[in-house]
Amino acid sequence: MKKDGFWNLPNTLTVALICAVPDMVVVLWTPPGGWGARLACAIFAIAMITDIVDGYLARKWGLESVAGAFLDPLADKLMVVTTLVMLVGLGWLPAWLVAVMICRELTITGVRTIAVSEGLVLSASTLGKLKTAFQATALGFLLWHHDTHFLGLFWADAHACGVVLLYFALFFSLYSAGSYLSSFFRHAAAKAS
Repeated sequence: MKKDGFWNLPNTLTVALICAVPDMVVVLWTPPGGWGARLACAIFAIAMITDIVDGYLARKWGLESVAGAFLDPLADKLMVVTTLVMLVGLGWLPAWLVAVMICRELTITGVRTIAVSEGLVLSASTLGKLKTAFQATALGFLLWHHDTHFLGLFWADAHACGVVLLYFALFFSLYSAGSYLSSFFRHAAAKAS
């Protein structure tokens, strides 16, 4: 596969991630049983790993592009938002929690777009990275959903673990949003003066 042009490996992985979003919808269309939950969890885990790998390869091979910079976060957000919405439909998550998380994503994406047009880059902060880590882990547990015994040593309620982790993700989500908004408004005020 060629390394240059649009269809380089990082962009191809990103497009594959976008194409996997409908698969998640199909798997979560009805409450998945044991294997359905495992399949949903596997799709999501592969999607999150793909998201990390495509960004790493783009930086390592010098293949960062405007298209990749747009598609990479879009692919991640499509998978996460789709999963969150489908989990509400299954009754596994409260709608208010998902609404707050989606509104945060839309707000920060909009602010970042405006910031770029103003010459300000709001790169991912540590808080934003913590949000992403807690959110991805929480969704993995929520998709697994069922009680699990690990090697006969201990038992875990995957759903309860996922909900707790998602509340941590919500905390970091709102905290990081405040940080991004503060940086943006400071920049806007400095530019206006």
